Amino acid sequence: MGIWDTLTDLIEAATPWTTAEAEAPVAQDEQTEETTETKEEPAAEEAAAEEEAEEEEEEEEEDEDELVDPKETLEEECRQSKKCAPVKHHFDECVDRVTGAAEGVPKEDCVEEFFHLAHCATQCAAPKLWSVLK
Repeated sequence: MGIWDTLTDLIEAATPWTTAEAEAPVAQDEQTEETTETKEEPAAEEAAAEEEAEEEEEEEEEDEDELVDPKETLEEECRQSKKCAPVKHHFDECVDRVTGAAEGVPKEDCVEEFFHLAHCATQCAAPKLWSVLK
């Protein structure tokens, strides 16, 4: 009998839809009690919302104190410099070509051009980065 019970349990576990369970309809008296309870809940929700707003303000103050990564700023300057201008121009042309595709689904992407631009910016920023880091 142990094997039969095991098989029955496995079948019941595999077919959860065989058992239909429904909640009983709510009586009119219970509905009025629920509505009075829900009127009290918004006050608690407002208090929780105020606490969350205070926490967000504290997090914003902490975010202001965070340091900015000098690598990102140096790479952005390098992307805009004359050294990376040809690569950036090629990338921008590719982006214009892909976004202006008439069919709606572009046949190419600009991943290769993006990596060339990122490589140029990294190569340009690397020597400057060591002088900024402490």
